[in-house]
Amino acid sequence: MQHKLDAFARLLTIMDELREQCPWDRKQTFQSLRNLTIEETYELADAILDENLEEIKEELGDLMLHMVFYAKIADEKGAFDIADALHTVCDKLIKRHPHIYGDVEANDEETVKKNWEQLKLKEGKKSVLQGVPKSLPAMVKAYRMQEKTKQVGFEWENSEQVWEKVEEELKEYKEAVNEHASKEKQEEEFGDVLFSLINYARFQGIDPETALERINQKFKRRFEYIEANAEKSLTEMSLAEMDVLWEEAKKKANSIP
Repeated sequence: MQHKLDAFARLLTIMDELREQCPWDRKQTFQSLRNLTIEETYELADAILDENLEEIKEELGDLMLHMVFYAKIADEKGAFDIADALHTVCDKLIKRHPHIYGDVEANDEETVKKNWEQLKLKEGKKSVLQGVPKSLPAMVKAYRMQEKTKQVGFEWENSEQVWEKVEEELKEYKEAVNEHASKEKQEEEFGDVLFSLINYARFQGIDPETALERINQKFKRRFEYIEANAEKSLTEMSLAEMDVLWEEAKKKANSIP
């Protein structure tokens, strides 16, 4: 434990020194750091997807630096310091885990989640959806909203019902396309298809964001194979010629143990 405390104290000391002595660090504000923090979060997400523990370690450190940075700026404003932030989350964890720190029973994950949402409503939140960040990517946001409304009973009974909804939304989208409905109407119906597919993925225990990103990476690898092995410019190749290289890329990927 002591080596962990020493490492955290070292980071706090370095942050103090940088804020006092470095022109770039002195200039930073909550607003200027925001986009950088988002970027660091995505870099951590990439490392997790790649299952690269060395990169995960590095990106966690980068994010920890940002957390300390925000707390330092707040401390300078006289608002709060890093200890206040840490005590706040500790108090929240204790309050929202009455099955650990109280006399409530919760023997499975779903019960814990339901208790969590009920406690947040008792704390003054007007909606179970209030805690879903506005700036989340749309697919992640849809998944999180479905997870949260599930905790208060707004949920399908089984995956078969959800798939029926997917087929219903697909039919409505195709009808909108075939009837040459407005762009807005087609967009709305397509959104319904995506939302229902995300719901079905959730029922199957699949994270749709991770699933799509894995396909993005697979597509990237295969297309880059085409670029690397094409004997002429891609603009001069037919789709059939490119498809031959695409199939080669698939076979090479499948042959890797």
